[in-house]
Amino acid sequence: MLTTPRTAAAAQDLHSPQEPGEPPPPAQGTRRASSGEAPSAQREASMPGLGTFRRAFSRVSQRAAGEDAGLLRRSSRFLLRSLRRSQDHRPAVEPGQAPAVPGPGPGPEEPSKAIDGVRRQASPKEEPQELDPEAGKSVADLITEWQLLAAFEQLQRLEARLVAEKASHTFEQDPTGFARRAMDVCLHYDGLAAEIRAIVRETLGPDGVAAAALAELAQVVRAEEEAHPGPPADGDFLRTPRRWRRLWEDAVRRSAGERVRAAGAGAAEGAAGLARLLAELGGLVRRDLQKVRREVQPACAAAGLPAWETYLRAYHGAVAQRLQELARDARGCEQLYILLDWAANVYGSPNFLDAPDLTLSTEPLPPLLAPEVWAQLESDYTSFLETKIASCFESILQLEQSRWAAAVAPEVLQDRYHSSLSIDVHMLVAEHVKAAGAISAELEATTLRICARALGLFLPRFEKTFLESEAVSEPHLGAYINAFEELRTNLLARFPGTFTGLEQPLAAATGIFQKRLLQGLQHDVQPLFRLLCTKAWLTEDTLRPLMDKVVAFAGHLERVVPPRAQETLQEVHRYVVREYLAQALRPPERFRGAERLTGSQKMGLDAQAISDTFQGLGSEAAWLDQAIPCVADILGETYKDGIQRHLEALIGSYPDIRREHVLAILALRRLGRRRNHRLLQRARDLLSAGAGAGAAGGRALFQEVPAPASVDVLITCL
Repeated sequence: MLTTPRTAAAAQDLHSPQEPGEPPPPAQGTRRASSGEAPSAQREASMPGLGTFRRAFSRVSQRAAGEDAGLLRRSSRFLLRSLRRSQDHRPAVEPGQAPAVPGPGPGPEEPSKAIDGVRRQASPKEEPQELDPEAGKSVADLITEWQLLAAFEQLQRLEARLVAEKASHTFEQDPTGFARRAMDVCLHYDGLAAEIRAIVRETLGPDGVAAAALAELAQVVRAEEEAHPGPPADGDFLRTPRRWRRLWEDAVRRSAGERVRAAGAGAAEGAAGLARLLAELGGLVRRDLQKVRREVQPACAAAGLPAWETYLRAYHGAVAQRLQELARDARGCEQLYILLDWAANVYGSPNFLDAPDLTLSTEPLPPLLAPEVWAQLESDYTSFLETKIASCFESILQLEQSRWAAAVAPEVLQDRYHSSLSIDVHMLVAEHVKAAGAISAELEATTLRICARALGLFLPRFEKTFLESEAVSEPHLGAYINAFEELRTNLLARFPGTFTGLEQPLAAATGIFQKRLLQGLQHDVQPLFRLLCTKAWLTEDTLRPLMDKVVAFAGHLERVVPPRAQETLQEVHRYVVREYLAQALRPPERFRGAERLTGSQKMGLDAQAISDTFQGLGSEAAWLDQAIPCVADILGETYKDGIQRHLEALIGSYPDIRREHVLAILALRRLGRRRNHRLLQRARDLLSAGAGAGAAGGRALFQEVPAPASVDVLITCL
């Protein structure tokens, strides 16, 4: 009988031979009957076989309930069904024939002294037999020593003999004798099953299990399958398959689940605690599977037991269950990302097991997280991410505001005004997009859309906040023009699809900053234009102070990125020429005679000075250089018929000029009604011919020059 702590006492109590009325010999682990049990024992004395079986079965059932309750219940059900079938199929006793007295049949060689005791109880006159000389040890001892295959072979011999005796109707008159011996076999089988579980449980423990024991386990599983290939046709419970392969697989799953649940116990809460828990979990799974491949798989391979695949699936399922539990409790963007990242990049990495010949993808494993769970995790993550990214942009704005309040001037890096705004935005977008891309392409695309949407909301808010602050200056405007231009070019180049919609808002914001930059210059130089075209102007260099301010302003443009700097410089060039013409067409004083000729010459010199200055600054708007000289030529032309030629050149170079501008220019000369009429008619024809041209190529100059309304112009019209 099995002598493990769970069954040894029950077996000895069940099968120990004793004379009637003689107290049972003391044995370790055997409980003595209390005084309360005596009446029951006396009542059972009238039917010693069934009473002994019921008492022992009750005791063994209680001891085995903790570990083997399922198998024991199944064994008892099979046993009772077999007994009923034996009673139903007993041959009838012929009249006059005395009932057969139960006696010993050809007794089998029992695997233990307990079984020998059962046989002696059934046949008191028979002498006790010794153990099978080939076995050398009882089945219980063999199981205790993990000699599982030898124990199974002895049980097989006992099972075969019991089946043969049952078939020969040896137990027709003594069904309880068969029941006792069959139950003994079942309990030994259950004991073997319990040891299989114990071996599996201790295999990955701190002490481990010897390779020989693992090999015994694999061999006994295979031997049981060969001994019981399928359910017997007659329904005999003794020969029913024990399904130890499934029992072993269940034990592996249970062991994996227990070890995975124990990993990271006591970890702190929050993102740091979750990261530590997952690190410990990954280390445990890695060590266990490495040990399975190194020790368990070779020991089980000879018997054909797929240890690696079974353990791999067991741990995969245990990890999946643990992650789903963690996912339900995850809170916040960081915890959700830690879970997604661990599942996709740590556990899902080909190098997770730290061994080139080991990988989790050798078998078609199911997804670590169910698709709906993964989708929910990503959805929760993106919801938190949207709030987090909006908060990050708010932090960027607050950082810039703190710099404005502290009057911190922008840095100059590589001869350019520099703001950390573009770097902060680039890092924010790149960090989150890269992190999402490590999880999945879908999450990366979603994160890109979130970043683009948040940046689109940030731009007008930043622009409004800055322009309403007291920090507006040429260096700050230049720095933010550079930053927005860098964002426009780099973000569109790196993420061409998602950020295309931001090209127009970024360009618009840059244009607003350029316009504000130009407005500052206009505010400084506008009063200086009033000094032009006066009698004092004829003798003084009133243009120089104005051009000095232009040159100083251009110094800031040198620290702005070239495309935007050139645009702004050309706009300054156009502004200076436009305002000069506006002042020339409505002079505060009229020049006649020699003063008119002097004014024409002075205007020509100013035009050359303006052209040279802007050419030296790098302006590419050379088309502006002809406007002032044409007006100067018309003003100083001594051959009146030559005025038409200068007028035609002016209209041809600047098709946006209007009839009012031509009238104002002719009014500077007072040529007479007939000549003015002829020149106006020619100008009308030229303007009509180029009516569709307008400001060709963006070269608009006169359309922003106000046409003066004066008495001289009115006279010229008449």
